[in-house]
Amino acid sequence: MLRAFQWDLARQIESLDHLLGLLPRYADWGFDRLYLHLEDAVDYPSLPGVARAGAYPWRDLEKLVATAAASGIKTVPIANLLGHTQYLIKTPAWRDLNELRDPATGEALPAGQICPLHPRTPELVEKLFADLAPLCTAGEIHAGLDESFHLGKHPLSRAEIAAAGLATHFARHVNRLHTAASRHQLRLGLWADMLALLPEAIPQLPPHSGLAAYDWYYHPFDRRPRMELYNFSDYDLAPSLAAAGIAYWACPMNGAFRHESAPVWTDRLQNLAAWHRRARATSATGYLVTSWEPYRLSLPATTLMDAAAATLWLEPATPDDPASLLAAGLRRTEPALGATSARTLARRLLATDTHAFCGNSRWEINNGWAPVAGRRDSPVPHARAARALARLAATPYVVRSSSLGFLPATLRFQSYLARREVFVRTAASLTHRLRRQPSTPRTTPLLTTFTELCLAFATDLRAARTAARQMWTASRPASTYATSQNARLLAADAARLRTLRAWVGFAARDPRKAFRSSPVAGRWTLRFTVHHFAPCHQKVVVEQQQPDGTWLELHARVLIDFRAATSRPRTPHLRFEFAVPVEKPDAPLRLASRCLGQFAVSHIELTDGVTTRQHRPLRIRHTLGLPALTTGWPKIDWATNTGVLALTFYPVEHQGRSGK
Repeated sequence: MLRAFQWDLARQIESLDHLLGLLPRYADWGFDRLYLHLEDAVDYPSLPGVARAGAYPWRDLEKLVATAAASGIKTVPIANLLGHTQYLIKTPAWRDLNELRDPATGEALPAGQICPLHPRTPELVEKLFADLAPLCTAGEIHAGLDESFHLGKHPLSRAEIAAAGLATHFARHVNRLHTAASRHQLRLGLWADMLALLPEAIPQLPPHSGLAAYDWYYHPFDRRPRMELYNFSDYDLAPSLAAAGIAYWACPMNGAFRHESAPVWTDRLQNLAAWHRRARATSATGYLVTSWEPYRLSLPATTLMDAAAATLWLEPATPDDPASLLAAGLRRTEPALGATSARTLARRLLATDTHAFCGNSRWEINNGWAPVAGRRDSPVPHARAARALARLAATPYVVRSSSLGFLPATLRFQSYLARREVFVRTAASLTHRLRRQPSTPRTTPLLTTFTELCLAFATDLRAARTAARQMWTASRPASTYATSQNARLLAADAARLRTLRAWVGFAARDPRKAFRSSPVAGRWTLRFTVHHFAPCHQKVVVEQQQPDGTWLELHARVLIDFRAATSRPRTPHLRFEFAVPVEKPDAPLRLASRCLGQFAVSHIELTDGVTTRQHRPLRIRHTLGLPALTTGWPKIDWATNTGVLALTFYPVEHQGRSGK
């Protein structure tokens, strides 16, 4: 079985020297293939204008591939040629290939995916394949093709789908790409999710042609992977692919989902082990450890996970539980680390998963503080998490290790994220207490507490900047840190803090101004509980009616949480708190569901911290949405409501004053 790893260079530019230095280590760990996810990260000779600012010169890519070959590692470039082709559509030269068109003019929109039947698509494919062919030292090119949900939006593709069906439309595109790859003596690879959604396409693919399908799912599972879009029901592509003579690859993931600053260690390690067991059970051609969107974490964190994965074949007698794999990976990464220290550190890192900054519920704070600050949950667990993460960052065998030098900075940054949760909730509570005071002199203990809270958080921000920079520069040029995602996150937090401190000053001078919106509280806050009993692809939306009768979206959140516990067909005890700032409490409000699947809502109230109104009965659960599909092509539509609950509020007796 082939053993491969992937570097996602499309999301951020890594230092070439850092990557070159890793290749001999990967070879020692038994990896024999490198997959490069590129998009606009390189300056393609035949596609001027596609490369983004700071992209790798072509000669750097050639050097990377040559160095890999010298280490015994063959390379497979990934050239997305259906979904995830924004890197092409963004350029005026290739924009017309977009499936998505302006309904009024028919002009190509600036975002979307390429149309397989556009007259210039063959030209684009040939240019990409001709450029990349010399770098395909494994004799294969990977065309991506995953998550291509805009199929059939262009008039040409819509007509073919109407005549031949969606599966045939997709299969024909794969066949044309296979033919194009064959002209360069290359085999073709593709991600397998579209084949799971369109199984009728499999018999229409060229049999025994060297075609490879890469099956991926990034959560723990028992025997079979699951499909999120089908309410996490399991599926099995291996038999049908084997019957069609298509190579089957097992693909776990080693890192983070988009906004995470560290892997969720337990989930990732269980995913690595589950796919290795499946690879053996299905006699898979290969095992590919993928890596995606590592821009908010330190790249050495994913390298550590790859080192842990290597235990599965280097030490097959070692148990494949998370603690054993991680301890072995730590020792492989830092040979000076003793067995006892490695085991202890592994257990402590796994314990941090309880505090993981993972999923849309946690990530919401990056876009605004108020939707998190106003929730009805306690800041106490986050305070405990901040202390635990800070203590672990100061552990001697973490601080003294050169190869694990990224860990202290990562843990300190995670500690900051937890302290931020405490800060915004505490600030929201202080805001409501200010509103309940009959008057607010310029100096009161409450105002002093609020001011001191802001000053302490400013100190936390400065420390977080240092940690984020250290995480970034562990593998990336320092000159690029200012444009990094974590740098932008911290800049946004600093701007919100300045606005909040100004708000405190206004409230000190005039008590009535405590009722104005601030970064941690709207004039009013809509609160409710979502019961996520059947995870799929749901979005919760809060809308308010405008004077002209239209409905304005005030807030929306996708429910997927990217955790093992939330990646099951039924999760009867999974709940999320929501808090949405509302400026006009008397205009009609409603909750809505969108996209795929159902959820329920309860405990709906509207408050300004002094006056509270409830939607009754308070505890009843209102189910919104439509049941998820179990087969067929899912319609991914984030704009259309699938269920609506109109809200009617009744006053609740309370103490305090009202001062709008």
